[in-house]
Amino acid sequence: MADKRRFVYSAGDPTRYEDSLLPQLTLRLSAGKRTINLSALLDTGATVNVLPYQAGIALGLRWDDENIPVRLSGNLGRYDARAIALTGLIADFQPVELAFAWTKLETVPVILGQYNFFMSFNVCFLRHEFAFEIEPIS
Repeated sequence: MADKRRFVYSAGDPTRYEDSLLPQLTLRLSAGKRTINLSALLDTGATVNVLPYQAGIALGLRWDDENIPVRLSGNLGRYDARAIALTGLIADFQPVELAFAWTKLETVPVILGQYNFFMSFNVCFLRHEFAFEIEPIS
């Protein structure tokens, strides 16, 4: 297992390359026996982790079975969301339990926010190098 891992920013819009570089990483999420890999945006301004509707469906989640509502704010404030817990795996780190606000909105990216991604990992952003480093909190 690695102590710290370095990732490079990726282009949100390939036609605007440097202007659209974002701190994104590949995240493996599991719910029961189902697992998916997806791209996740690290967002220090987000209070919670956010999972788009279709990703939850791909994990076998059923909207009507999730009964803990979550109130989102900002651009997501008008969409219903439910609290869910998933197992997340990043690179060769140990898996961690991640809480998400699973939203009915399909066009939102997977967002990793303050609760509980940044409570599980130390992150150092090196924007001038178009990179970031992640280290699990022991």
